[in-house]
Amino acid sequence: MLARFSVVLALLAAVAAPAAAQPLTKITIVETGAGSATRWPAYAAQEKGLFRAAGLDIEFLPASASSGVMQQVASASAPMGAGSPVDALRAIDKGAPISILRLESTQAPYEVFARASIRKLADLRGKTIMIGGAKDITRFYIEKMLAPNGVRPGEYDFVYAGATAQRYLALQSGSIDASILAAPFNFKAAGAGFSNLGATPDYVRDVPFSAFLVNIPWGKQNRAVIDRFLGAYEQGVEWFYDPANRSEAIDILQKISKAERGDVEKTWDFYTALKVIDRTGFIENKGLAELLAVLKAQGDLEGSTEIGRFYDLSLGAKAR
Repeated sequence: MLARFSVVLALLAAVAAPAAAQPLTKITIVETGAGSATRWPAYAAQEKGLFRAAGLDIEFLPASASSGVMQQVASASAPMGAGSPVDALRAIDKGAPISILRLESTQAPYEVFARASIRKLADLRGKTIMIGGAKDITRFYIEKMLAPNGVRPGEYDFVYAGATAQRYLALQSGSIDASILAAPFNFKAAGAGFSNLGATPDYVRDVPFSAFLVNIPWGKQNRAVIDRFLGAYEQGVEWFYDPANRSEAIDILQKISKAERGDVEKTWDFYTALKVIDRTGFIENKGLAELLAVLKAQGDLEGSTEIGRFYDLSLGAKAR
């Protein structure tokens, strides 16, 4: 009787005990800097528990430059990354085992600001313009904006500073005539009385601006994990775009970026109005082909511009 009673107690205890929580799968995602507004839906998915609900423990690891993101993803010291497709294309061309997985954005969140006396893009002929670098994506955007306004390469001078903050300081100092600025420095420039000459998406659309990347060997071994990540991230995108979540979304980015709340509020309005965050994740082949053609013309690609070299559909990438 005692033995049977002990067995019954053990069974009751087993039934009453809560099921053991399933261990979360950890993914380290290396990103350029920290607190970028382009990563807003991913931060929201983390803060709102969407990744955790998908069985994932996501860690964002900052790198000082986009090239550092590529190095870490190529070596699998971080299996996934988020950064510039331009640097990804260069790395893949040179044999790095990286695949573009999903676009974060196909609209560049830039505006061009100039001295108050300069009123339109055509007025930049003969002027000094600061961009990110000689082969930076910002050069591609500036040239695309100037050409329809009758200003050709060679009719202006470029100087370089990699970070938007540095470019804004140069504009403030009066050492340059114009620059291309991302949020929140575009808002600061507007408030300081500089001329807004136009937004990049007015001239360039559906060209990859930022993307999630994956180490190919790791991805092939963790296909189901990638699917769970993409599903939770897409929930984060839809949450971000819901106007009912505006205030909470601003809280999330302000906490991570440490930026002033007013600037973050303006950034949410700017991003949602321009549809900066891509809702489909599709890799737009037309835009990618345009980017590849520019890199090839600049001598940045050694191999072919065949699009299939740069993403692996078997890893969950989507293209059209």
